[in-house]
Amino acid sequence: MIEVQQLTRRFGPIVAVDRISFNVQKGDILGFLGPNGAGKSTAMKMLACFLSPDSGTATVCGYDIIRQSLQVRRSIGYLAENAPLYPEMTVAGFLHFVCDARGLKGAVRREAIERIVPLCSIQNVYHQTIDTLSKGYKRRVGLAQALIHNPPVLILDEPTDGLDPNQKHEVRQLILKMAKEKAIIISTHILEEVEQICTRAIIIARGRILVDSTPQKLQQDYRGTLEEVFRKITLGKKTA
Repeated sequence: MIEVQQLTRRFGPIVAVDRISFNVQKGDILGFLGPNGAGKSTAMKMLACFLSPDSGTATVCGYDIIRQSLQVRRSIGYLAENAPLYPEMTVAGFLHFVCDARGLKGAVRREAIERIVPLCSIQNVYHQTIDTLSKGYKRRVGLAQALIHNPPVLILDEPTDGLDPNQKHEVRQLILKMAKEKAIIISTHILEEVEQICTRAIIIARGRILVDSTPQKLQQDYRGTLEEVFRKITLGKKTA
């Protein structure tokens, strides 16, 4: 469902993403890991058509991110690291605004709202303005806008950031449930999250993919916890 080929992005002299290639199929939950500044968010923004690559390309559900960006945007749900929310809007108003942008009308809209509000556990704040919400609730509203049109592909940048342990568990279970019918990419610094829900893990540093494997195989190959594996790979330490 996602095919990435030699994707590259520069910011002046800095190569943020350096010729990365990988595939994600339906049923996959790909954990996209790396230190700060590794290129994770830049790569996800290119897949979501928020940034254009300097070279290389990718397809999402068969649509090219450069030539068919509108079709790509219709096929994905994207949660940015700092999801843009309109603080003066109520949660209800914001979700209806997203429905307008997605072209959801009438019965389809009602069904989407009725499905997503309990799914993301935002019933209690549905009529509050966004600026009154906690960081955790704002994250849930951001997740709701990514899911409201039930897309086949999800690109989630730090989806559990700001959530308490119970909320983290709920979101992880939701992702596992949805994965049967979707292709999902998650960027996260929470390595236990990768162990619990990801079927694959890519570790990226300095814009390049260093490994592409499963969390379990990484721990076996490098003889350590996922945190130890991460440090060995990103810091270039020798294995035992």
